[in-house]
Amino acid sequence: MNEIVLDTETTGISIKDGHRVVEIGCIELNNLIPTQNKFHCYLNPERKVSEKAFEVHGYSDEFLSKQKKFGEIADSFLEFIDNKRLIIHNAEFDLAHLNNELNLFGKNKLQNEVVDTLTLAREKYPGSQINLDALCKKFRIDNSRRTRHTALIDCDLLAKVYINLIDQKEPTLDFSSNKILDNIGNIEVDYYKKIITPTKEEIQRHKEYLKTNLKKNFF
Repeated sequence: MNEIVLDTETTGISIKDGHRVVEIGCIELNNLIPTQNKFHCYLNPERKVSEKAFEVHGYSDEFLSKQKKFGEIADSFLEFIDNKRLIIHNAEFDLAHLNNELNLFGKNKLQNEVVDTLTLAREKYPGSQINLDALCKKFRIDNSRRTRHTALIDCDLLAKVYINLIDQKEPTLDFSSNKILDNIGNIEVDYYKKIITPTKEEIQRHKEYLKTNLKKNFF
């Protein structure tokens, strides 16, 4: 199953206060490797952005007023994520806002399988900071581009964090079969151990080198 790393930005925290989605970003993973398939859009929330939200993402009311409304992109968004597992950090927040948007435009709630990386991090590192920046620091992931919260940048970082959280970072070597296998067991790359036999001249020069340097080091 392909997976979708998903992130949203909003006008504020609570849908009970009428806050809406202003950006959706999605990156597709195939066996944990990002594909070229991405979904991204800015949205007109038809309301003002709260001051705190503006400090987080920097999207102004003027900029957002020129964007499409959720109803105009809903079908293409649902098609992109159809039958795919969603990878979200703090999934409760994003799903609440997305389901609210879907409800406002007469659509059904999302039924996708969801992996919440916040829950994974909490279970793996109890008592530690588990926001996205803290996890990037823990896994030595460069997040210098994240001067503000933007959906696609956050998705890119979260994809790398997710791979680390499930311990799938490095490939393993299977020398008996001359293959490099990733930890998912799906990617194979030919591996060859080339044996080089030295010439007689090279062997003699090596012996002379050792004899000379042994005298220098021990006498």
